[in-house]
Amino acid sequence: MLNRVAVIVLDGVAPFELGVLCEVFGTDRTADGFPGYVFDTCSPDGAPVRTPSGWLLTPTADLGPVDRADLVAVPAHPVGTAAPPPVTAALRRAADRGAYVLSVCSGAFLLAEAGLLDGRRATTHWRFADELARRHPRARIDPNVLYVAEDNILTSAGTAAGIDLCLHLVRQEHGAGVATALARRMVVPPHRDGGQAQYVEAPLPRTADAPTLEPLLSWLVTTLDADHTIESLAARAHMSTRTFARRFRAETGATPHDWLTTQRVLLARRLLEDTDLGVDAIATRAGFGTAAMLRHHFVRRVGATPQAYRTTFRDRAA
Repeated sequence: MLNRVAVIVLDGVAPFELGVLCEVFGTDRTADGFPGYVFDTCSPDGAPVRTPSGWLLTPTADLGPVDRADLVAVPAHPVGTAAPPPVTAALRRAADRGAYVLSVCSGAFLLAEAGLLDGRRATTHWRFADELARRHPRARIDPNVLYVAEDNILTSAGTAAGIDLCLHLVRQEHGAGVATALARRMVVPPHRDGGQAQYVEAPLPRTADAPTLEPLLSWLVTTLDADHTIESLAARAHMSTRTFARRFRAETGATPHDWLTTQRVLLARRLLEDTDLGVDAIATRAGFGTAAMLRHHFVRRVGATPQAYRTTFRDRAA
């Protein structure tokens, strides 16, 4: 369970990215039924740190709470600033004992310095992605996603993507209902572009020669129980099958089949969390047709059977 959160702050910490972590995990909303956390901001020696705007931020502690935290988070900090050895050592200890270690924007550089991105897929702000890949060639940097969650290491792209990643973690720990209610309080979307955590694609710019498929996608998520084929979707979009397939991948980063499967798994997760429908009924509602097909795709994308997922969610809710 996620109870203790420690945020590491260094000189040059970005106030907005720090504010994202404070808003999601450091604001007491228990009176309204939200989960509560023991929240600390930590500097290496407990001393104040200076923000890029010139004002000082006084943390609540030194690095002590990092060794007890269930989540250790690193907001954005100046690229090229080496992390103090006690910080990288604390990050490694947290990861080794199974705590979540999360970065927002350029905070990924600290995780990389600690060796936590070696062999892992990760992301950061698109402006810094090439530099992160150059400095840490063993990391698999993907600049085209909002966030990546691999094992207990979580990285996000710039600024607002940190909100997406934090809400993903809330959703994973406390269920979709809590994450959606929290997003509503924060006046942000509970999902941006939906999908499995490590495959959430960043929105692509709209251009005159590549009109968005957003109207089609919006319609698709309301008709997931229908039998969609690439031919029927291409016809609805008034395109040839080949053009549609190429355009779909360009705008979503996925094939139509993969995108539909992702959305259907998301719907199945919500139905497992929020309803008492049986697995057969959920398979039909989500467009998988049979319980066996639902289990197949659910296990591949979520890592648990539908029944185990439902049990886990209800245990967390309780």
